[in-house]
This record gives sequence, structure tokens and C-alpha cells, in this order.
Amino acid sequence: MHPYAANMQHSDWNTIRDFLAVARGGSLNQAANTLGVNATTVGRRVESLEAALGVRLFQRAQTGFVLTDEGRDLVDRAEKVEDAALAFERRAEPTDTVSGHVRLATAENLANFIILPALSSLRRKHPNLVVEVLTDIQSANLHRREADLALRLVRPTQGNVTIKRLGEMRYGLYASSEYLSQQGGTEVRSDAGRLDTDHFIAWSDSYQDLPAAKWVERTLQGRSPALVVTSLYAQLVAARESLGMAVLPCFLAANEPSLRHVPSEADTIKQDLWLVLHSDLVASARVRAVADFVEEIVSNSIGQLSKFSEKH
Repeated sequence: MHPYAANMQHSDWNTIRDFLAVARGGSLNQAANTLGVNATTVGRRVESLEAALGVRLFQRAQTGFVLTDEGRDLVDRAEKVEDAALAFERRAEPTDTVSGHVRLATAENLANFIILPALSSLRRKHPNLVVEVLTDIQSANLHRREADLALRLVRPTQGNVTIKRLGEMRYGLYASSEYLSQQGGTEVRSDAGRLDTDHFIAWSDSYQDLPAAKWVERTLQGRSPALVVTSLYAQLVAARESLGMAVLPCFLAANEPSLRHVPSEADTIKQDLWLVLHSDLVASARVRAVADFVEEIVSNSIGQLSKFSEKH
């Protein structure tokens, strides 16, 4: 046994949870925001854990809290305690009552254009259910109970999760009728033609792993884009305002009267949609209600998600 592992066994779950939150967030404030408690409380619990173990777990630096060697050694052991505590909590909760708090993690564009517009129907059906929609850039970790379920564009490859493919979301190249008139004298373009004279709305460097971003970068062939943005909504507005062409999800462009689909190799871009639940929560009535809701609205939207706009 580790020299101070025995002392750790006597530490309560809240203290160990706070230690992990600081280790992952790098500061008391970040940990407090994640846990929904006061930063002073988090700091006091970390200090009490250090006192109980007789070691310093963090270096206090201007940039935040940095794990010491002893702190890094403790993380794996603390995560085993976390796994056991969370598994106990999941199995102890009621499975037949649709009430309480459910955290749904997803991409911002899926939340804004698919989940939120339909959420009122779930509220009417289950008025005692509170849904928290998480759209942070960094994906919530279901295994660590940072979310209860997720709608993902990338299939998870690890963790104690149950996965179901709901369908696919297709993309296409879109431009406003005004832009197309300016570029070629007509509001309709039957094919992409010579894209080397067109203007494009690109993604910032931090989003270059997106299929749409990669396509635009290849198509630009070293040319500068007309505009660089960091959100799908900004892409949509920029295309609508005739600032250039954008690669957009088909379902999104279909609801914009001014946008026209321009046939191109971007038509081959598609992403699968995955419903992901923590395996211990599959039987939970509150989580199952949200999962069924997500599956239903994606199913109802699948026609728009997977086909191009009729406006050519």
C-alpha cells in the first residue's frame, strides 16, 4: 500500500472530489464552478486532505494550482474512489420517477438548432424535469459524471457508456443569391465551377479538425479567406449577408430563404450523430426520458439533416 493510501481511505468523498476538481481545473475558482460550491470551501478541503496525508499535493503558483509529484501519484487512486462513489450514486437513485436534474452535453450548433427549439415539448410532458444543456468547447466526460448523456458528432471509443447511432448530418456549400449574382450574374449556379475566384468563410485555427474547415482550407489553396469565425451561427450569418461561401449543415441552410446550394465536393461531407449514455444510467427514468426525447427529435429532423436544400 502507498505510504499515505491508508490515510486517504479515511477522507470523505467530498474532499476527494474537490481534490480531483482542482487537479483537473487547475484553480480553486474553476473547481468551485464545476462543483457548484464556494472556492473557500474547496481550498479548505484540499488543505485538510494535505494535512491528513502529511504531504503537499499542489504547488500554489500565479497561474494556478499545479500538482506535485505526490499529487500526481494520488490522482489514479482518487479516481478509483470517484468511480466507486459515482457508481453507488447511480444505482441508488430512483428508476421510475421522471423528475430531477439531467445534464445533456452536445455541440453548440446541435443545441441551438435541434435540441432547444424542441425542448418545450419535453417540459410539457415532464414538468418536474430540469434539463441542463452543456455546450462547452471541451467535451463533458460522462464517465466522471460531468454529464448524464450526450449527443455527439464523434463516436466515443472509451468509457463505461452505451452508444446508439441516430443518423447522419450532411453538409453542402452555400451562398446567398445576392453573392452568386455578384460573382456570376445569376442567382443559381449549377456547379461549383472555378472556386479559385470565390470568397470563403473559414474557421479559426482552433477548429481546423472540423471536416468543413478542412475542405475550405484545401479549396482556398493558400488564398486568404474573406472572413474567419469561431461559430456555426457566425458562418450562417456571414453567408446570409453575402460575405462569401460557407460549408453548412444542410438542415440549417434549408431554413434560410436567401441561401442557395452550390453543388461541389463539399456535398460528400457528413457526420454521424451518436446518442451516448453512461451505462449505469440506462435504467434511470429521468435520463431515459431525455434520451428518448433526443432520439425522437433527431429522427423527426433526419430528412433535413441528411439531404440538401431544394433551393438550387
